[in-house]
Amino acid sequence: LHTTAGFLKKTGTEHWWLERHLKDPFVKATKRQHYRCRSAFKLLEIDDKLHILRPGFAVLDCGAAPGAWSQVAVERVNALGTDPALPTGFVLGVDLLRISPLEGAVFLSKADAADPGTLRAIQSLLPAEKVDVILSDMAPNATGVKELDHQKLINLCLRLLDLSKSILKPKGTILCKFWDGRESCLLQNRLKEQFQDVRTIKPQASRKDSAESYYLARLYKGK
Repeated sequence: LHTTAGFLKKTGTEHWWLERHLKDPFVKATKRQHYRCRSAFKLLEIDDKLHILRPGFAVLDCGAAPGAWSQVAVERVNALGTDPALPTGFVLGVDLLRISPLEGAVFLSKADAADPGTLRAIQSLLPAEKVDVILSDMAPNATGVKELDHQKLINLCLRLLDLSKSILKPKGTILCKFWDGRESCLLQNRLKEQFQDVRTIKPQASRKDSAESYYLARLYKGK
């Protein structure tokens, strides 16, 4: 929570937002379990059900700031080597924003993960130039125009899909956020061309009134 009631103007919308935020069970759990933001619980739920993160995996977390998904990934792939009986994984987070350091993760700040020009920097930081899983909770700066924001996010995901051709291992996985709209099927079809298993997921931690969902694409067909 980046503001307080004392700094909010007395509008109905702001009162409603603050009241919802303070009552949100995922916000409370975020503080209790020391995650950087409530979005951690979206990834935790998906991984609990579908086991996309495993010890020893290399993970690229796109749009990583403030680092909550990277926190989950560090735990799930054993990036800190906490369990010596299991393989040690690797987590690389990328974002246009600065990301505060996190033990067990490497961060590349002020970089656009979906930009092909970032590829060399990403590969230089990876242990083996390719990853098992690409996570994307990226979102463009919202304009407030629903269809335009939808298109901008779909374009981000399509650019990331192009980038994956160079950095995703065969049989690898992509989990990417999208906002519902008329071009969702375009992204879904592109994913189906390159992955054997593509499904749509809306975690419980995604608010019911939110247009966001996630595509989970597994078993990458590339070489």
